[in-house]
Amino acid sequence: MYILLLMVHVIVCLFLIIVVLLQSGKAADLAGAFGGMGSQTAFGPRGSATLLSKATTISAILFMVTSLSLSIMATRNAGLGTTVLDVGTQAPAKNAPAKSAPAKTNVQIPGVPAQPAPSGNVVNVPIPPPPAPAK
Repeated sequence: MYILLLMVHVIVCLFLIIVVLLQSGKAADLAGAFGGMGSQTAFGPRGSATLLSKATTISAILFMVTSLSLSIMATRNAGLGTTVLDVGTQAPAKNAPAKSAPAKTNVQIPGVPAQPAPSGNVVNVPIPPPPAPAK
């Protein structure tokens, strides 16, 4: 049902675009270019309803109805999924690699005697002695 309504919506959209682009404006004459109106009405002279204007009205109404229907159908199906809280924690897979501790590396700095690396996350950084005072 949703796919059928979506196809109808796309066809109505394309039809509405074509019908609107085929129409000419109400003030398409030379006086309309300079702001002059044919009569004293607010939106220009009211002509008789043509086939294009009726098709525009009908397709605009169909566009609004199909848009609302698609949005209602989309929100009805939105709440059916599960959340992270519903799933809970799952056991790790059997083929998952085991976590290993990071490898410890010893870096040798020139001029500093080598010291064994301490255990844990503590890193000792040797501080060089201060320079001799100038004489």
